[in-house]
Amino acid sequence: MDTFAQLVILTLAAGTPLVFAALGELVTEKSGVLNLGVEGMMLVGAVVAFMVAATSGSPWLGILAGMGAGAATSLIFGAITLSLLANQVATGLALSLFGIGLSAFVGLDFVSVVIAGITPLSIGGLSDLPVVGQLVFGHNPLVYLSFALFALVQWFLYRSRGGLVLRAVGESPQSAHAIGYPVIAIRYAAVLFGGACAGLAGAYLSVAYTPLWVEGMVAGRGWIALALVVFATWKPWRVLAGAYLFGGVTLAQFQVQALGVAIPSQYLSMLPYLATIVVLAMISRDAVAIRLNAPASLGRPFHPAA
Repeated sequence: MDTFAQLVILTLAAGTPLVFAALGELVTEKSGVLNLGVEGMMLVGAVVAFMVAATSGSPWLGILAGMGAGAATSLIFGAITLSLLANQVATGLALSLFGIGLSAFVGLDFVSVVIAGITPLSIGGLSDLPVVGQLVFGHNPLVYLSFALFALVQWFLYRSRGGLVLRAVGESPQSAHAIGYPVIAIRYAAVLFGGACAGLAGAYLSVAYTPLWVEGMVAGRGWIALALVVFATWKPWRVLAGAYLFGGVTLAQFQVQALGVAIPSQYLSMLPYLATIVVLAMISRDAVAIRLNAPASLGRPFHPAA
């Protein structure tokens, strides 16, 4: 049972950055905006969080800085696509490349730096209880924050007036504009939220999950987060389940290596991405579900004067 509890803890830890990034992208896409720059925003958030944590000695200040950096990076995307009406797909891809290059450049002096990251909770004797103590009280604080974010997004989208307006903007921005809602401002807010969540995901990787900075440490998680939104058919609870599924697949490659199975490490490293392709291929067969759940104006530019 202790081994089972440890596997659950490791799976939740591995899936947490995907939860943050995918929930942020889900809210962005619900507004009708397709931002493919999640990978770049995560890397910028990771390097800025690590730099601030290393220089200030406060990992929590680093987390806040990473969120701010992710939001600022997404603001560039917003200005180009929402104000200048550039193509969202091309701009998102450019943002990813920009984030990859920028993070590698500004993080050069921090590659060998070691910091004290955010550690799992230890609550008196509660964390020492057999099985239950580890499962309930043995996680990193940011894992609990990911649960709270899921609950907040679920409530906001389906139980609040603001969520209803956001979904209306994603379905028909022309109709929302006609009845007086500021479509562009709402989309900017959604893009900034998605950027902050991507920055938080990157900050979690560099300050909590593996407290160090390595060039390209996000390792494709941004692209998996994008795939998760489609896999989840734009539903928060399925995003949560999918994130932990992919977290478990990521963890599986290390478990297989630890067992000494004679499989080349390169094949094991392919597992999360292979799982992404397989899941997307399966989901794509149900075109009706995708069409019914995808925001109708996803990826389409809107201008009030148009």
